[in-house]
Amino acid sequence: MDVFRVFDSLNYMPNMLLGVEAVGQAGGVVEATIAYTGDIADPTKTKYTLKYYVDLASELVRAGAHIIGIKDMAGVLKPEAARILVDALKTKFPDTPVHVHTHDTAGAGVAAMLAAAQAGANIVDCAVDSMSGLTSQPSMGALVASVQNTDLETGLKLKDISTYTAYWRQARHLYAPFETTTTMGSGNSDVYINEIPGGQYTNLQFQAYNLGLGDQFEEVKQKYTEANEVVGDIVKVTPSSKMVGDLAQFMVTNNLSKEQVVEQAAELSFPSSVVEFFQGYIGIPHGGFPQPLRDHVLKGAKIIEGRPGASLPPLDFDALKASLEEKHNTVLSDEEVMSGALYPEVFDDYMSFVQKFGPVKHLNTRIFFVGPEIAEETEIEIERGKIINVKTLAIGNLDSETGIREVFFEVNGFMRTIYVEDKKETATLSFHPKAVKGDLGSVGAPMPGQVVSIYVKESDKVEKGDPLVVLTAMKMELVVSAPKSGVVKQIHIGSGQKLSAGDLLIDIE
Repeated sequence: MDVFRVFDSLNYMPNMLLGVEAVGQAGGVVEATIAYTGDIADPTKTKYTLKYYVDLASELVRAGAHIIGIKDMAGVLKPEAARILVDALKTKFPDTPVHVHTHDTAGAGVAAMLAAAQAGANIVDCAVDSMSGLTSQPSMGALVASVQNTDLETGLKLKDISTYTAYWRQARHLYAPFETTTTMGSGNSDVYINEIPGGQYTNLQFQAYNLGLGDQFEEVKQKYTEANEVVGDIVKVTPSSKMVGDLAQFMVTNNLSKEQVVEQAAELSFPSSVVEFFQGYIGIPHGGFPQPLRDHVLKGAKIIEGRPGASLPPLDFDALKASLEEKHNTVLSDEEVMSGALYPEVFDDYMSFVQKFGPVKHLNTRIFFVGPEIAEETEIEIERGKIINVKTLAIGNLDSETGIREVFFEVNGFMRTIYVEDKKETATLSFHPKAVKGDLGSVGAPMPGQVVSIYVKESDKVEKGDPLVVLTAMKMELVVSAPKSGVVKQIHIGSGQKLSAGDLLIDIE
């Protein structure tokens, strides 16, 4: 791999220059990429203008960019805006290739990419037909057909594209549970309003479902727009987009308008991603942070000045690898160590899963997601030339006392039996007391989640704003702070406990 697309979630130049310099020093091709938001063709939108994008491109070219990338992560680059932007870049940098990336959420992706190509773009992104459209990229076949017998002829044959499409159409069926069709069966032009990135849409939908907001996803999308306005109308791509999504779901869960978020910010316990954004952990947004909201959200927390990574201590990968291998009692690859460094909690969960269920990566997709049918025989190649034949024979009755079922199967012709907990049958309803609304001393969970840490003990004295509890749900972490000063009277939760929104955490008197 020698072409590197370098971009930043806020278009924060100090972050981007670090990547540009690193790729250049390694001898790679630098595709310095600008994340696109807003609408440069709309004269009423004055924050992200044509001048803003051209100025960014100028800095990147001076820094050593070989290619200028335009990353339209939400698919909001309309055809006329694409023509204006690409034309301006090619006029100013005629010898620098321009690469345009988009998503087809609204259904205008083909038109936008045609406009970009006609304005002089050297590369536009698309997806094979059976994997295109909606939050993916526009159709490859449609783009190729649209430029046939023109100066933009690609040389690709539609027959070859159709053959390629057929294969991926079959493969796509295996991943049906992850489709966006629950809330998005067709193109949706409201993306021009909410600006949700194509890569985030499915994750946000899944996260909302697991937070109990599946039936309120339309409201989540509306609150996404409001959350973006609250934080200052920022560029939204991972991780800044996740922060806006976290705030949107927080607003829905707690029935908050954007005005209430601003007015009550000093008393609210925001998701950690929101707090860290205002601290400056991912950089500084164009136009700065909104005040006094920033001070109210931070409640005295430290502020990161300048490029966040500049103040990070060096990471000792050898020491981390030794620590992780001891913790998980196995030999880890460099890639696994990198995963542990970037996502420590997620990696720990992954390793626990692997240790419990074994090398499930050898199972085919349908068997992993759905499981085998009775009497179905499955071949599992655990290493080159070593194949195990597994045949499921029968599933026994449920033991009502233990919730265990006996499962019978054959492995290479030999009978085997295992005992498996039927989690659907053993799931029980638990009732937890709710926090008293209007009573600041009755501290409730602002969102559904699991208790990660409890920072206080009963009889402890706490000051307003002190951290009490950390909750997590679907990679969204939230620190619940004391809404008042006082003494911890009673703790109603334990570490690892799963909670619903509004469940009572702590009483303060």
